[in-house]
Amino acid sequence: MVGNLLFVRFELSTGDASGHNMVTLASDRLMEHILSTVPGCRYGSISGNYCSDKKATAVNGILGRGKNVVTELLIPREVVTRRLHTSPEAIAELNVRKNLIGTITAGGLRSANAHYANMLLGFYLATGQDAANIVEGSQGITHAETRDGHLYFSCTLPNLIVGTVGNGKDLPFVAENLERLGCAEEREPGENARRLAVLCAATVLCGELSLMAAQTNPGELMAAHLTIERKTTR
Repeated sequence: MVGNLLFVRFELSTGDASGHNMVTLASDRLMEHILSTVPGCRYGSISGNYCSDKKATAVNGILGRGKNVVTELLIPREVVTRRLHTSPEAIAELNVRKNLIGTITAGGLRSANAHYANMLLGFYLATGQDAANIVEGSQGITHAETRDGHLYFSCTLPNLIVGTVGNGKDLPFVAENLERLGCAEEREPGENARRLAVLCAATVLCGELSLMAAQTNPGELMAAHLTIERKTTR
């Protein structure tokens, strides 16, 4: 409550759908019930921004929005050295200095990662999601530490809003991608969407690990961009 204003946040299960319109429709009906049964209440708006849809807020990080996924890896030192061209210690140190201290210094809101939004946008577009939800989806935390000389690396995404049915999922390329990902199977309600969320989080982890490894080496990030992206056009 703020003065004479009441902000209500409904929480509902939406099965395999991301649920934007389902929740709004249900909330409309709930609002009608509240207004007809609670004396003194008047209608303000179907949304008071406490949802909080497509906005970076603290409440989403605390209460969650959509799916809450933690994905993690324990990578042997030899793999880190040979494949990522760095060390577990370097990645763990960079994560503290860049993702944690750097984000705090910049005034980040419940977020400590390098570039979740990049992977989320590609994944969301490929699977027919509402791309604007990368705003809250990119609010996540990367954690890295050494364990017996190896690298523990994890990404926590508390606001993954994804679905396997609903608007946009019948587009041919979307349907094909969902099928290839194993997210169009006959399962219990909600299981396909949960699988999709896990795969989305795994994609984020891979991209986050790659960038963090590259940034432990001077010049590597930009060298990759110059080699792959900036080719001369004739």
